[in-house]
Amino acid sequence: MKNIITISRQFGSGGREIGEKAAAKLGYKYYDKEIIEKLAEKTGLAKEYIRKAGEYAPSKSMFSYAFIARNRDGTSITDYLYRVQRELVLEIADEGPCVIVGRCADYILRERGDCLNVFIRGALDSKIERVTKLYSVSADKAKKIIKDADKKRSINYKYCAEREWGVMKNYDICLCSTALGIEKCVDLICAAAK
Repeated sequence: MKNIITISRQFGSGGREIGEKAAAKLGYKYYDKEIIEKLAEKTGLAKEYIRKAGEYAPSKSMFSYAFIARNRDGTSITDYLYRVQRELVLEIADEGPCVIVGRCADYILRERGDCLNVFIRGALDSKIERVTKLYSVSADKAKKIIKDADKKRSINYKYCAEREWGVMKNYDICLCSTALGIEKCVDLICAAAK
């Protein structure tokens, strides 16, 4: 039995919805925005800053991390946030069965045998359709949002985990929400967890 499920996802793929539904079906706790709340309490940082900096690089270039202010020890606010986020993800995993969305949880929990690491992707057209509905934006704007978000997630993951985001070998299962649909993805994750 896999007591912990991590969900990494492309922007607009429905990964958050899939994670939430899988948690409900399995009777597991669900962590997504709750992590932001807890990090804000622990660090005193603004929730909006944590929402962005916890999963997204400052810009679409790896070099953006080179220009972040650092203290005398060479630690940046991004490094500090990742350290506290890492500690929180480890605490959450120790508390019992759960689904954790994003936050490099797959990497942080990589040594646990009771963890199922999932990556959710989707076809660009279906992601655009989803984002246009969720955010009430044009298709062109949705495409830009998706491209920018995934690029920044990828760079952040590489900076924090020192490996490539979205590469199959880093996950136990990779699912295409476009081909399978949300409910089938939920069913497959739950079956794999059991």
